[in-house]
Amino acid sequence: METTHSLDSPLDSPLDFSLDQPLELPLDIESVKGFLDPLEGRALYRLAADASDLGPCLEVGSYCGKSTVYLGSACKLMHNSLFAVDHHHGSEEHQPGEEYHDSDLFDSRSNLMDSFHQFRSTMRAADLEDVVVPVVAPSAVAARHWNTPLGMVFIDGGHSLEAALTDYRSWSRHIVPGGYLAIHDIFPNPEDGGQAPYEIYKLALASAQFELVQMVKTLGILRRIQ
Repeated sequence: METTHSLDSPLDSPLDFSLDQPLELPLDIESVKGFLDPLEGRALYRLAADASDLGPCLEVGSYCGKSTVYLGSACKLMHNSLFAVDHHHGSEEHQPGEEYHDSDLFDSRSNLMDSFHQFRSTMRAADLEDVVVPVVAPSAVAARHWNTPLGMVFIDGGHSLEAALTDYRSWSRHIVPGGYLAIHDIFPNPEDGGQAPYEIYKLALASAQFELVQMVKTLGILRRIQ
């Protein structure tokens, strides 16, 4: 039997991610390329800090490092580590001719989109090179022999259904009970955006292994319960 939860009916009282609360980041976050809303970034920061007692954090889909700065800064504060998984050749929407293609990130020598140089520059500028562990590989390859329990997983990789399912199946099983699964770009209405992240969000709830904590903009926050 499928388990469903309304996006407007979290199981816990809302966490406060107000922009009025001061949050000191090591650089001007608006200078970093990316598609993360500041409120979503604050949520990731708070979750990474809360999860640090449970194990290291991991993100899928680092791009140029905007979300990594939020997550990594919290991990640095808590003396934790962040694994940043990305092949750095971009998702479908980043390729030449697509809506979110950035010509500055296109490597004409390899004829491929390549965000890794920009990512490393961001980590260096944010002084996070001793906290963030880049894993430059496709999600399934990075997960193939993974055995480390995780306190938090943030999924913001490819937005095709195949890619999203691969990310969910590869990493959600490594989250410890009480740990968080955060999924970006959840759009219940197909007119607002792609459906793959929403599909894995529903899959996580239907598994009875996760409960909804809160929605922050398009960021779904779930907690592993078993």
